[in-house]
Amino acid sequence: MAFTSVLRRSASALTPLAGRLLSGQRNLHHHCGGAFFVAMNHTHKIIISNNSSSLVTSFRGYCSSANSPVLKPPSSDDSLIKVLESEINCSEQSFEQDEDIPKDFPFKLDDISGMETVILTREYEGETIKIEVEPSDLVIGDSSSDDDAEKDEPSTLPMVVKVSKTDGPFLEFEISVHPGEIVIDSLSVKIPDLPEDGIRYEGPKFDELDEKIQNEFLKYLEKRGIKASAMKFLHGYTVNKAHREYANWLKNAKEFLEA
Repeated sequence: MAFTSVLRRSASALTPLAGRLLSGQRNLHHHCGGAFFVAMNHTHKIIISNNSSSLVTSFRGYCSSANSPVLKPPSSDDSLIKVLESEINCSEQSFEQDEDIPKDFPFKLDDISGMETVILTREYEGETIKIEVEPSDLVIGDSSSDDDAEKDEPSTLPMVVKVSKTDGPFLEFEISVHPGEIVIDSLSVKIPDLPEDGIRYEGPKFDELDEKIQNEFLKYLEKRGIKASAMKFLHGYTVNKAHREYANWLKNAKEFLEA
C-alpha cells in the first residue's frame, strides 16, 4: 500500500510536467515540424527531432555550422566589381578579327601594351616611312546624329604618315582611312633647320590643290604601302587595340578594388 501510494504521488507530480511538454511539442509542431528545443550551456539551442536519425543529421548540421570558417564580410565595392567583370567580358567579345599580321603586310608593327600609340615603320628606296595611329582617334559614324542610318556608318581611322630621308626636309601627311578609300586631309613639308622664332608657312590646304596634284600624292603614298589592302588590316587591328586597352584598364581597376 505504501509503495502504491508513493507511485501515485509520483505519477500525479509528473502529470503537469508531461502536459507542459506535450503542449510545448504541439506548439512547436506548428512552427518546426514536430521538433522541440533543449537548452545547451545556457547559450546554444539545438533542434531535436522525434526521429533518432533526424537528431544525428540536425546535430551534424549544427557542428558543421559552428566549426565552419569565418567568411570574409562582403565588400561595399562588390557591386562595382561585378559591373566591371561584366564590362570586361563584353569588351573581350568585341574583337573584330584575327590579329595575325598578313605575310604581305609591308610594315613592321610596334605595339606596346598599355601605350596609346601604334607605330608602323618600313624602309623604301632610301626613305623611312613611319605611321602613327592612336585608337582613341577612331571615329565611328556620326554620334551627334539621331539618324540610325548615319550611326551605322563605317568607322574612320585618322593617322599621321611621315616620309623622311637621311637628313633635310620630310613630308608629313594627315590621312583618314575609310573602308576601301584613303583620303589625304593635309600635307606639310617640314624643314628642320628653320628658326624657332616666327610663324612657319604651312602650305596650302590640300583639298585646294590642283586635282592632278592630289591624285599624284595618293599614288605616291600607295607606292610606299599606304594602300587600301594594308590599311584594312591596320584598321581592324586598331579597333582591337582599342578594345584590348580598355579591357586591360578595367582589369587593373578591378584588381585594385579586390586587393
